[in-house]
Amino acid sequence: MLKFIIENNENYQPGLSIDCVIFGFHDNQLKVLLIKVPHSEKWSLPGGFIPIDQDIDTAAVTILNERTGVEGVFLRQFAAFGKIKRNDDHFGKEVLKYLDIDPEKGKWLTRRFVTIGYYALVDFLKIVPIRTSSSEIIEWIDHKEVPELILDHKEILDKALDTLRTELNLMPVGYNLLPEKFTMPELQKLYETILDKKLDRRNFMRKITNIGILTKLDEKKNNVAHKAPNLYSFDKEKYDEVLKNGLNQGW
Repeated sequence: MLKFIIENNENYQPGLSIDCVIFGFHDNQLKVLLIKVPHSEKWSLPGGFIPIDQDIDTAAVTILNERTGVEGVFLRQFAAFGKIKRNDDHFGKEVLKYLDIDPEKGKWLTRRFVTIGYYALVDFLKIVPIRTSSSEIIEWIDHKEVPELILDHKEILDKALDTLRTELNLMPVGYNLLPEKFTMPELQKLYETILDKKLDRRNFMRKITNIGILTKLDEKKNNVAHKAPNLYSFDKEKYDEVLKNGLNQGW
């Protein structure tokens, strides 16, 4: 795939790329989708080059699908990364030789690329990554156990996580990440996992209730060791309204 791009580089925007940070939440864990290619000992975010006939938002969707098979994910643009030496020596002679790319044509690849970051938060049980080749590895890895990444991908990942935590104060999360019916402790754990901090139970319940996106059900959770907690569901209409208008509070 990379060889094809280099040999047809006139079809791609020079000096510009896209990297995607896909966070997956399940069982109180926040994971990130990473790729490992055979010519590198390091892992990377799913990324690629921008076709000249696509706008960048469309290109982000295309790149994510081509690298991982993932589709139907809403990607949010969050930052650009363009330090002077951000990709110096990343595609050196050994890599070009391994990929069987002519060094003269490979010069297109060795110049500095400014990359645009996109992120998404998904339920990883609903996302089935597909390798582009049998020699690649695609895995969900706990965000606290991420191995060494190529280039400045750790900086991109950290910035995406900071952005996600900031935007948690501006919009609700949970719809499509939790079961249709859930308890208040389950919802609080989702927020605590993303924020990476403990939240006061009563304060959290007061704030989340005041947002007005929850419906308290006349049901309690079954098969629990202690007092059965109440079950809740999201009011989709009110949830969408808050998404549109935003929040003005902190956690």
